[in-house]
Amino acid sequence: MKIVGLVGAVIGTKTLTAMERTLTMLENEYPQHEVTLIDISEYKVAYSDGRHYQEYTGDTLYITETLMAADALIVGTPTFQASIPGALKNIFDLLPIDALKHKTVGIIVTAGTQKHFLMVEQQLKPILSYMKANLLPSYVFLEEADYQNKAIINLAVLNRLDEMGHQLVQTAEEKA
Repeated sequence: MKIVGLVGAVIGTKTLTAMERTLTMLENEYPQHEVTLIDISEYKVAYSDGRHYQEYTGDTLYITETLMAADALIVGTPTFQASIPGALKNIFDLLPIDALKHKTVGIIVTAGTQKHFLMVEQQLKPILSYMKANLLPSYVFLEEADYQNKAIINLAVLNRLDEMGHQLVQTAEEKA
């Protein structure tokens, strides 16, 4: 099974920290699965202009093809201005409408405060549902207080990241 962790921001480290923690656990616990990290801050991604995703080249083609080939996906995003980052929305716009059909999708969200949890419910989950994702019933939400010196210090959050990773694999295996 191919599992992809997508970090949907071009700035910041908190979302990447949570994603790396989760993907490392998956690599250790499920060595039979292929685990890939796509941190879009490391790539030059073209803006979506309506072309089919296979008509793009370079980093854009790599990202879209990797996402299309995945069996399971973890979308990690910070919350900027009570919204998903434009860079993440651009990735979604590059993909076909049914790009996430038959893919199990987990969500990791970072934000400054708990008040931003509505972004997941009102923006991210509807986009992923529209793209036909098989969403896990719960997601992991991290806020500023869960970090210290760029490390996650909240044990409950660490446990939820692990639990979400296990649930992702179990659900994807059941759907396969």
